Amino acid sequence: MNKKKMYILSIVGLVVLIYLIISLILYNSQRSLLYHPTENNYSGDILTVSVEKIKIKNDDNIELQAWYHEKDIEKYKTIFFLHGNAGSLENRIHKINHFNDMNVNFLIISWRGFSGNKGKPTENGLYIDAKSGVDWLKNKGIDEENIIIYGESLGTGVATEIAQKNNFAGVILESPFTSMIAAAKSKYPIFPIKLLLKDKYESDKKIKNIKSPILIMHGEVDKIVPFWMGEKLYELANQPKYSYFPKYDDHMMEFNKDLINSINLFIKSLN
Repeated sequence: MNKKKMYILSIVGLVVLIYLIISLILYNSQRSLLYHPTENNYSGDILTVSVEKIKIKNDDNIELQAWYHEKDIEKYKTIFFLHGNAGSLENRIHKINHFNDMNVNFLIISWRGFSGNKGKPTENGLYIDAKSGVDWLKNKGIDEENIIIYGESLGTGVATEIAQKNNFAGVILESPFTSMIAAAKSKYPIFPIKLLLKDKYESDKKIKNIKSPILIMHGEVDKIVPFWMGEKLYELANQPKYSYFPKYDDHMMEFNKDLINSINLFIKSLN
């Protein structure tokens, strides 16, 4: 074998080795890339709505920090809010303050590994956490038919999982993704994501199983989750379905009067 062929083979071998090393790093570090419990997206927001700070024990015997606000469970629907992959409950204050302007009760929980909770987040673990929140509301005397499941970003994958084949009042998905496989492929297109990924959150395969009315909200200039994913889930969703697709919103949607009005109109349609 001549020197040129040996050189080419050595380069190819080096590229393959680097590719395999990076694939191994991605596999081993994927959950630290996906879940960011200590990230702080917002600061300085003051809680203007009264909440009861509670702990909800899940089926893995982990106590989850949660905030509950009760206006009137007999008269109003209850929003069960499932937050995204970064930050604490405090990072959602700017959103839940607006719930006080709506005729709703609400519960927001923090995932395992977030807000000082024990445990480490995983796809199945978050499903268990969310189910524990639903069970807690049922134990309060709130029926499924009066619960609105609200998922934010990563929380939309959890919302889609727990909402399928159940009889919730409604489902709200804010900045949703079709699946974590598709989302990761958009970031790492040259790697075998389907083989490497542990937490897949395949909402596109589950959304047809949701029979509850659904509202999908997604900003058209989302730089984290491509807008087409929200459009695709809306296309796949069953009727009755509603959308709020603002032209200039990014991934962190602006909670302005238009978005709040869309949520209010959706809630009114459930009565």
